[in-house]
Amino acid sequence: MIRVDLVDPPAFSPPYDHALAAALARAGADVRLVTSRFAFGATPPPDGYRTDELFYRHARGRAGSRVRTAAKALEHVPDVLRYRAAAAADVVHFQWLPVPWLDLRLLPDRPVVLTIHDPIAHAPAQLLRRLPAVVVHTEGARRAVVEQGLAPDRVHVIRHGAFTHLTRLAAQAALPRELTAGDRPVALYFGLIRPYKGIETLLEAWRGVEGAELWIVGRPLFDITSLRAAAPASVRFVPRFVSDAEQAALFDRADLVVLPYARGARFGFSGVLATALGFGRAAVVSDVDGFTELIELGAARGVPAGDAGTLGRVLGELLGDPSQRERLAAEARAAAKGPYSWDTAARATLELYETIRPR
Repeated sequence: MIRVDLVDPPAFSPPYDHALAAALARAGADVRLVTSRFAFGATPPPDGYRTDELFYRHARGRAGSRVRTAAKALEHVPDVLRYRAAAAADVVHFQWLPVPWLDLRLLPDRPVVLTIHDPIAHAPAQLLRRLPAVVVHTEGARRAVVEQGLAPDRVHVIRHGAFTHLTRLAAQAALPRELTAGDRPVALYFGLIRPYKGIETLLEAWRGVEGAELWIVGRPLFDITSLRAAAPASVRFVPRFVSDAEQAALFDRADLVVLPYARGARFGFSGVLATALGFGRAAVVSDVDGFTELIELGAARGVPAGDAGTLGRVLGELLGDPSQRERLAAEARAAAKGPYSWDTAARATLELYETIRPR
C-alpha cells in the first residue's frame, strides 16, 4: 500500500484536500492530510484518511486579519522544517506552497508532486525543475506552465473533481439568514469576490434580466460598497464567508450558477464550478482557459468574457427556459460521474505516484 502525504500548509482548499484524500483512500492508498486549522469554519471530517494539523498551531487573530497573517509568517519556516524532518510517506503531494521560492528549497527527501492550482502565480521554472512531477487541471494550464519553461513530460493534466459531498447536507440545510427562497428563478454568483471574477460585468448584464433574482454570496477581497449601492433591487448580497450547510442550501436552491470571469483571469479551475457540477446545476461561464473544456463537453454554457450584453441575454434565456437548464444540468451530472469524478482523478493520481515512488 502506497503511503501518501497530501500537504496544504495554509489550508487554502479544504474541500479539494478532503475530496482528493478520500478518493485516494478509497482507491487503496494510506493517506495523511497535513495542513493547518481552517480559521473560517468547520471542514469536512476525515473519510478514510488521517488529518494532522501540523502547521501554524500557535497562530492567533481573526481569520484573514493582518495579525493572523503575521503570526503564520513567523511559524512558517520552523513548521516546514519540522515537517521535512518527520516526513515518512512514499510520496509527498503539496497542494500549495505559501512561499514557493523558499519552500521549494526546503522539500523533504522524498518524491514530491506539486499541484499548480494557479498556473500563473507559481514559482519560476528553474525551481520547479526540482520536482519530478507537477499536476494541473486543464490543458490550458498545462500550456501556461510549459511556456514558462518546465519540461512537458513533467506536467500532468488531472481534472479537478466535482464536489458532491455537500449534496448530503442539502436536505437539512438552511439558506443564509440574509436570503429567502421565494418563487422566482435564482442565478447564483458564489465564492471569494475578486476583481477578475467579473462582478462588474455581471451587474451590468443583470440590468436587462427580469423576473429573477441574482444572489451574490462570498467574502469580498476588495471594496464593493459602490457596486452594492448601484445594483438593481433584484440583486441580493451576502458579503461574508458562509458555512458548508449554507453553501449546500444555496446550490440546492439555485437554478443556475454564473461565473463571468474576465479575460486573462489567473486560475486553473474553479471550486465553485466543481460544486455546480456536483449539484448538477446549469452554469454560465466565460470562455476562458479553465472553463473551455466543460463548455466543449456541453456541461456549461459559454459566453465571451467581458461581454455584458451577451451575458445578460443568455442569463435571461436560461432563467426563462427550464428545459434548456435541464439539458445543461444533465451534462453536468454526466461529467461529475465520469471525467470530472474524484475516483477518476484518484486513479490518475495514483498512476502518477507509481512512476516516481522509490522501488
